[in-house]
Amino acid sequence: MASRLQIKYGLVAQEDRLASSSDALIVTEPTTGSKARTKGSLYLITTSRHTGGRTREACRLVADSIRREYYYDESAGIAIVLEKAIRASNRRLRHSREGAGLPVGAIGIALAVVRGNELYVATCGEADGYLVRSARLLMPEHESGSGLPAADSLKVDVWRGEFSVGDSLVLCSRNMVETVGTEELKNAVVTLHPQSAAEHLHHLFVAAGGDGSDSVMALEATEVSLARVEHRLVPVSPSEPLAGAPITSPIPLADHIAGAATAVQERAVAARGALREGLSGAINRVLDLMPQRRTSFRRISSTTTKRETQRRAALAVLAGIGLVAVLGVGLWYWRPLQSDNPIDQVNQGEAALADAIDSANQVFGADDLIHTDPDQAKTLLRDAWSNLAVAREAHVDATTIGQLDAQLRVGLDELYATTQVSASQIYTAPAGAKITALTHGPDDATYAIVGDTVVRLDPATGTPTTVIQTGDGPGGIAAPRLLARGGPDLLIVDAAGGLWRWRPSGALGQIRLSGDQVWDETVINIQTFLINTDQGLYRIYVPYPKTAQILRYDPTADGGSFAAPAPYFISESVDVASFRELYVDGDVYAVTADNLEQYFSGRQTPFSLDPAPDDGDLRPGHDYVLLAATGVRGDGILCVWDKLWSRILVYDKSAGAYSTQFLAADGTQPLTDLTGMYVIDRGHTQPPLMVFATSSGIFSVELGGGTGPTSSPTPSTSATIPPLATPPPTPSGPTPEPTPEPTRPRRTPRPSGSPTATP
Repeated sequence: MASRLQIKYGLVAQEDRLASSSDALIVTEPTTGSKARTKGSLYLITTSRHTGGRTREACRLVADSIRREYYYDESAGIAIVLEKAIRASNRRLRHSREGAGLPVGAIGIALAVVRGNELYVATCGEADGYLVRSARLLMPEHESGSGLPAADSLKVDVWRGEFSVGDSLVLCSRNMVETVGTEELKNAVVTLHPQSAAEHLHHLFVAAGGDGSDSVMALEATEVSLARVEHRLVPVSPSEPLAGAPITSPIPLADHIAGAATAVQERAVAARGALREGLSGAINRVLDLMPQRRTSFRRISSTTTKRETQRRAALAVLAGIGLVAVLGVGLWYWRPLQSDNPIDQVNQGEAALADAIDSANQVFGADDLIHTDPDQAKTLLRDAWSNLAVAREAHVDATTIGQLDAQLRVGLDELYATTQVSASQIYTAPAGAKITALTHGPDDATYAIVGDTVVRLDPATGTPTTVIQTGDGPGGIAAPRLLARGGPDLLIVDAAGGLWRWRPSGALGQIRLSGDQVWDETVINIQTFLINTDQGLYRIYVPYPKTAQILRYDPTADGGSFAAPAPYFISESVDVASFRELYVDGDVYAVTADNLEQYFSGRQTPFSLDPAPDDGDLRPGHDYVLLAATGVRGDGILCVWDKLWSRILVYDKSAGAYSTQFLAADGTQPLTDLTGMYVIDRGHTQPPLMVFATSSGIFSVELGGGTGPTSSPTPSTSATIPPLATPPPTPSGPTPEPTPEPTRPRRTPRPSGSPTATP
């Protein structure tokens, strides 16, 4: 008897596979004879090491595309059609949404076609096919192509061979083979049914900690014998002699008469139906010849439909306007198409450098414009700085740019009244302790919070003394958090929100505060204002972000406690949360990152600080954090610590006009990481003394002439900058006049009144 192959296959069901797997498996066994004879059965897996819904959809797209293209194309043999199907799926993947963002070669393919005893195998990327014959694991001899997506010139090598009874084929991902091993692969296929082998390999993959791609498909060829006749056919004789004969009436001619009557009846029914159809057809033809009027249809649209249509049209118009705006802004900021030629950039850079050198030579030449004509020197040096930026961007002559940069910095710092100072350390925090607050005490001593204690520095000798520790006083003070001076008292706010008072006599007690406000960690600073010098009475000002107010506490008549707080601001729209520190001297000053705000009687005044003169060149921007001052309302100076550039900016208190700035000299304590500061006014004979604290120590520095710039620009300095070998021609046209700096209108000071005026 002739025999044919029966293909048994096994694979892991979708619900039993890992959730992180993006692989797709397809088995197509045609049921029609024509397709089975011409195309055969298709077994296909697509695999990827990448995870995610987008990758899973891409694998499914590739598998469906290959199956559809293979069975649709009848133009060539199996090998050529398989190659064309893989290329078509590659093109569709590259132009689809699923393929967007996939790296090259991310998807692997392993497929096999079995037609009769013929076997065709093709693999691409991270997928393999193994042939098991006579208990040996073989790989079909063909070149595995690159994975998808790939270029249009993708080469696919299809192996053709014979598939015999007892042979097995395994299609699997490379991740499965690397995790399980080829030996386990062979043993499972040889000893188990294909379905059991696939499930066993998947269990081994999961037990070995495998993750991601886990596709595996096993095929086995078995023999199917044709149907055979087991017994000789024997005719069957009926037991009754009349069995199988037609039934007839015993009356002679009865059957013929009944048949004739039936025939007549059928013909009558047919004639009646034909007559009815003829009459109805004639009537319909007559009606068709009569004139007719077309039926008009009236369309009624509901109000909801009209409004929905209008809303969609409006949204479409707004979307179009938004798209045009976005494209316009993008083209405005995207300048690759407008970039200059590199040669032009170099020429512009050399011309700008030559102009900068010329301006510097005019300032630092024999005329010494810094001292003879500071305004002209400032204009020339600012122009030179702008030209230097152009030259630096063009990357021309880095050595000359570095020399000119240093020279311009020295000259501009001198014109901007920039002074370098050296701070002296007067206290060092113990190991493991940090300084978190600093204030000028009622006895002119320095007080600081060091760790969980309050330390006093003697004003004469600088000897440190611990005056308050956690747990001192009636009821026990918590860890100190804030410090302030209030008349004859040193005020301490602890971590629990309590307010304590300490006097140099050594008495520590808690102050009673009316009201239900809790001074939690949102309270970053407290300030006081002395209203009665003889009795030592003072008000307390507390920025309280929860109510967008500054709480003002007035003392009772005996000075032993404070009344319920009253809101300071008339309006409640002030952003108190942006305040970094307060200062009260008759006016209320609030430090923010951008500027210094001034308030009087609950209203903000037009007062503000001038930008530093080097804001447009040497040190752009600022970040104000701390404030110290001298004098009373409208008198004295304001010292602001700029965290961004580690400097102290000094302003006139009456109008906020810039005066000078101080930087730390090289090799000295930098003005960084400041946790507190105050300024002592020592009259006209001595410059003010600033005491500041960092997390590790306390320092003092005189805000006077200092050391000045590190090196003064002299005519000899400019000679060290070599001129250009071939200076570019000077552009024609009149030289524009320098734009004078706008002068800031000074605020008309209010009458100061007495020092005890209410802020």
